[in-house]
Amino acid sequence: MPAGERILGVEGGGTKTAWALVIDGKILELGRLPPSNFRLTPSDQLTKILRVLPREVDRVGIFLAGCGTEEDRTGLIKLARAVWPKAQIIGGSDRDAGVAACLRERDGIVVNAGTGSSVTGRCGGHIEKAGGWGHILGDSGGAYFVSVRALRLILREYDLHRGERRFAAHILGALGLNNFDELVRWAQTADKTEIAALAPVVFRAADDGDNAAQEIISAGATVLAHFAAAVATRLELKAPEVRLMGGLFEHRKSYVEAFRGVLEPKVPKAHIVLIDSAPEIGAAWLAANGSLTVLAEKAHAKPEIIGATEEPHPTSGNLEKLSAREFVEFFVGEEKSVERALRESVDELARAIELTAETIKSGGRIFYVGAGTSGRLGMLDAVEIPPTFGTPPDLVQGIIAGGSTALRRSVEGAEDDERSGALAIDQRNVSGRDLVMGISASGRTPFVLGALRRAHALGTKTILLTCNPTRGASIEADLAINLATGPEIIAGSTRLKAGTATKIALNIISTGAMVRLGRVHGNLMIDLQPTNTKLRDRALRLVTQLTGCDREAARSLLERADWNVRAALAENELGRG
Repeated sequence: MPAGERILGVEGGGTKTAWALVIDGKILELGRLPPSNFRLTPSDQLTKILRVLPREVDRVGIFLAGCGTEEDRTGLIKLARAVWPKAQIIGGSDRDAGVAACLRERDGIVVNAGTGSSVTGRCGGHIEKAGGWGHILGDSGGAYFVSVRALRLILREYDLHRGERRFAAHILGALGLNNFDELVRWAQTADKTEIAALAPVVFRAADDGDNAAQEIISAGATVLAHFAAAVATRLELKAPEVRLMGGLFEHRKSYVEAFRGVLEPKVPKAHIVLIDSAPEIGAAWLAANGSLTVLAEKAHAKPEIIGATEEPHPTSGNLEKLSAREFVEFFVGEEKSVERALRESVDELARAIELTAETIKSGGRIFYVGAGTSGRLGMLDAVEIPPTFGTPPDLVQGIIAGGSTALRRSVEGAEDDERSGALAIDQRNVSGRDLVMGISASGRTPFVLGALRRAHALGTKTILLTCNPTRGASIEADLAINLATGPEIIAGSTRLKAGTATKIALNIISTGAMVRLGRVHGNLMIDLQPTNTKLRDRALRLVTQLTGCDREAARSLLERADWNVRAALAENELGRG
């Protein structure tokens, strides 16, 4: 292969789309994007994912779940060719990339236990498969299999004994649900990946000694071992190399041991080891016709510049020695820097109000983009705008790295890929009429910067809200708001002062914009949506206060206006006229 060729390997499945750009055996870039299944992901969505990947490449190997037939392969390559018209492209199933990553050209068996599951064996040119029929008919032993069995067990125990398994509360907690009725409603709309994400809860229950959870784990490992043994028999492999891949094997040593305990009596000479090369590298190896040797499978990140939010606090080095009262006094004293930071940014906050109001008035939308605490704060402000000011639900939207799962728990590595941020902007169909506000305490979060760069390229108005004036990252934005809150009392914990300042800043910007747009009367929220008893009572008080009528007359006005306060007030004015 000619030196200097740029080879892109892409492997997509139910959990993520992983990619790596390799040059002369060295990884130049790598990353993760949202899941991609050739059969389940709409073609326009697949195209958006592919278009944020490196474009200047010589060879592409793209291997996606659901691409199982020659017709599928042809369609996938056609889709890829529209993105990389000059590249040499091969495509196929994620199974192909997994086998290449695990075995290269060697014979052996690959057992995959991720969101789904599959077993693939090779001897010479002969391929044998077991499992991998999808989550409805197959995928035994994968995370979806484990999670569904656990959910069914919880509900069955409740139906039979009105008792709850010990880990039922942990599943409800992981999902932020309050009872089994809510769990059932969630399961009716949850997709395969969301359900599979509950597998760690089941494994923890098994580790804590729950017998039923242990039986579920054992059942999954057993069926995969039986499949592997059957494949070994059909291929006449007496001492096969058996490579284990997928999250359940790679992150759960107990699952590896359970599998080993079942397979070894059936195939005593099997050599069972974990995967040592990522599937996206296998995809690149296939694209290079098997002539690629990757020297290093980790890109070396540049040393990170320590900013204000990461610096050690000069006077908080003895927190554990403080009494509870002393800690509270110290903490409250530190909040002075929040007010100071906001006061120093009055001009920028005012400009942000004007940009936001101008965008909405011109028919545009507002997007908050963040990761971790910053993303959650953006989502919180976005979801509170419609009930407070009566706006359409899509007028102000939150985008958080890692998706909805990241609202409840940390999603590892979700914030580290600029291309994921760019893709999020494409997926929301952001246009030049909109405004994108990137929220990043450090000002350097790759997901946020990628979103802002993509929005800027589209001609979208952009704002960067940070708590680190010395952030060091260069980003073109129409407005930068740098809240100088200083070091946190726990170094790097930006849920503290930075989080408080960010929440207040978002309150100022969104509330100020809504005031300028006439969404309040004086200091009253006359566009609120009275969707519960408390809010209906507030609506009654508003109408009585603004019209001077009694509660019964106010109720009559609201009922005729379908509890729309503004419409009720307008009807009252017409009646007076």
